[in-house]
Amino acid sequence: QVQLVESGGGLVQAGGSLRLSCAASGRTFSSLGMGWFRQAPGKEREFVAAITWTGLSTHYADSVKGRFTISRDNAKNTVYLQMNGLKPEDTAVYYCAAARGPGYSDSVYQYSTWGQGTQVTVSS
Repeated sequence: QVQLVESGGGLVQAGGSLRLSCAASGRTFSSLGMGWFRQAPGKEREFVAAITWTGLSTHYADSVKGRFTISRDNAKNTVYLQMNGLKPEDTAVYYCAAARGPGYSDSVYQYSTWGQGTQVTVSS
């Protein structure tokens, strides 16, 4: 069973950058796809980015494409989300999630383990 802990959230001005980290425990991390989701107040949790177990393939929501980059370091059991050009509409709690298999998906139902979330607030 994988356990996930996110870090790196905070308050940033519009146009700024943040890097989120998700530290995983458990031997199966390196064999699983990973994803980042976010949830703003009063809204449903939405897909942000995902990466396969090898790190060779990635997938992004249209709203973050070209601004966010997902990556992973299997030796460190960590997945990252580099966020550049942040906008006020990026404000949300960001969650890291482990997929049910080695691939990636933009559906919350394809992820079996979730972190506790980290708050990202972008001021205008």
